[in-house]
Amino acid sequence: MTSNSQAKVQARAFALMPLIVFLAIFLGSGIYHSVIGTEFAFYQIKAPVAALPAIILAVLLYKGRLNDGIDAFLKGASHPNLILMFMVFMLAGAFASVSSAIGSVDATVQLGLSIISPEYVLPMLFIISAFVATAMGTSMGTIAACAPIAFGFTQATDIDAVYAIGAVVGGAMFGDNLSMISDTTIAATTSLKVQLRDKFRVNVWIAVPASIVSLLLYMNISHGSQAIQFKDYDIWLILPYVAVFFLAFSRLHVLAVLTVGVILSGVMGLTNQADFSLLKLNNAIYDGFLSMFEVAMLSMFLGGLSAIMQREGGLEWLIQRIYSLTRLLKVSKQRAGEFGISFLVVFSNLFVANNTVAIILSGDMAREVALEYGVDPKRAAAFMDIFSCITQGLIPYGAQLLLACSIAKISPVELIGSIYYCWVLAIFAILAIIFRYPQLPQKVS
Repeated sequence: MTSNSQAKVQARAFALMPLIVFLAIFLGSGIYHSVIGTEFAFYQIKAPVAALPAIILAVLLYKGRLNDGIDAFLKGASHPNLILMFMVFMLAGAFASVSSAIGSVDATVQLGLSIISPEYVLPMLFIISAFVATAMGTSMGTIAACAPIAFGFTQATDIDAVYAIGAVVGGAMFGDNLSMISDTTIAATTSLKVQLRDKFRVNVWIAVPASIVSLLLYMNISHGSQAIQFKDYDIWLILPYVAVFFLAFSRLHVLAVLTVGVILSGVMGLTNQADFSLLKLNNAIYDGFLSMFEVAMLSMFLGGLSAIMQREGGLEWLIQRIYSLTRLLKVSKQRAGEFGISFLVVFSNLFVANNTVAIILSGDMAREVALEYGVDPKRAAAFMDIFSCITQGLIPYGAQLLLACSIAKISPVELIGSIYYCWVLAIFAILAIIFRYPQLPQKVS
């Protein structure tokens, strides 16, 4: 068996050690402090600080000069995708901070309370996030726009923050998974050389039923919520969120959408509120930047770390082990191939904490598995995208959960159990592999 990735690097299991060190420090500390009852257990050791020993170890283990190892880390940390993510973090923080300072979040929540029954708040948050993510093609931008509103609902009702934020993250992952302009969709279809619409036809039969079950779960959770008397509000203050929502359905870049949101919020504050000055606008934007500094720093650290592990053959070793595992599965050849492709993207995602990068890294091997095991490329592309979104929506050190939890001030580990859509989607995807569903007719060429 040969692959493009194998020709580039030699597989080495030891190259994965730096990320294992990071996970041991970060998750180990959080679990320990949870056991002894420490409040905010997973915030006792800051994730970027926990990443430093892993980075040092990765550079020291790099086969070559020390300076070359540092250069490899810097190139990974400055990848265009990570720079984009960094800018999304910063602008999302600024938008959330400025809109909150002028009262937009509170006005939006009060509007919601006046027209939505408390028992439908969670399903509506899921649906709105799903629509925004489908239009924008990014779960990050969706969470940045919707999480502040969801958190505002939790402060005005008796709904727990983990459920509201979980509904937003779940909806964001659902929309991102199905969106035709999502980078995960494009990466999966390009890797397997299939048409976007063909992958969508498989994907939709798995994702939509999972979303319906998730909606029913959220309706059941919020069924006993108490109605809260809404307060008077200025309806014009919801304009920044309305603008961001509708711009999301255009093809405007996510950075432009968030920038418009920041500018519109600032202009409304300056023109309609006597006590809101340019200095307050400046402070609100900077406070938003600061609120996202930790998660932005961690994303760049992990990007550099994953680049070194990839160069040193750690991810290639992982992919080869998964490929070997498919040969041991006591199921039909096609099912073994589909499980193998799913495992490839799951484990790649666990080690790079980026669903798009995980698809790209495992794409060549997935294409080989699909060819050898007779897997329909349309199904292979769909399962790659589905399982990458499942994994990204559930790892506590992934950008989506870090962003959502930074806005809601909750622990990523605490949130994982409330992102019902990802768990339900995993069950439906596994059943789809077992029962070979859906089966689409093959085109006659």
